[in-house]
Amino acid sequence: MTDDEDQVAGLLLAAGGGRRLGGRPKALLEHRGHPLVEHAVAALRAAGCTRVHVVLGARAADVRDRADLAGCVLVDNPDWERGMGSSLRTGLDSLTGTAARAALVCLVDQPGIGAEAMTRVRAGYRDETSLVSAAYAGVRGHPVLLGAAHWAGVAATATGDRGARAYLREHEAEIALVECADVAQPYDIDTEADLVHLE
Repeated sequence: MTDDEDQVAGLLLAAGGGRRLGGRPKALLEHRGHPLVEHAVAALRAAGCTRVHVVLGARAADVRDRADLAGCVLVDNPDWERGMGSSLRTGLDSLTGTAARAALVCLVDQPGIGAEAMTRVRAGYRDETSLVSAAYAGVRGHPVLLGAAHWAGVAATATGDRGARAYLREHEAEIALVECADVAQPYDIDTEADLVHLE
């Protein structure tokens, strides 16, 4: 693996407890015969991320037992119930000190976003100051590429379920938007009604 290949790490946030899904952890929801967490990891790998960190929270032991996450760095977030912001902070912290110069951040509950969209956003990486986001009909969404120069700032503002939203709003002028509506659908699996998206 070259240094260049390892500069963009995949960061998958997969800690959610599925509160509106009867407490079923999102990572273990089945889609096409496999847990959602496996689909997301496979997409990140297909997009060229050789290093993938997966942040676990709700029923982390079950996720480790039931999902094939071989080769991933599994990171436990003991504060996962505080929301996505804590998982993003935990994940970025786990990348500090690695060869990664940017994190391609994906959410486990968005199976409509696959390798094509991830590849497009990853291709926007230039250096550790990069900020790149997928857009859907011009509206910013996931995945998001955060250069390492932004990690401390993101971590300082990531609270509740907002993740990097506040930081990205402050730095909107620096974000390179990459249109992905032709290759991905950015729905979330949040409620029972959303389960229609799973096969």
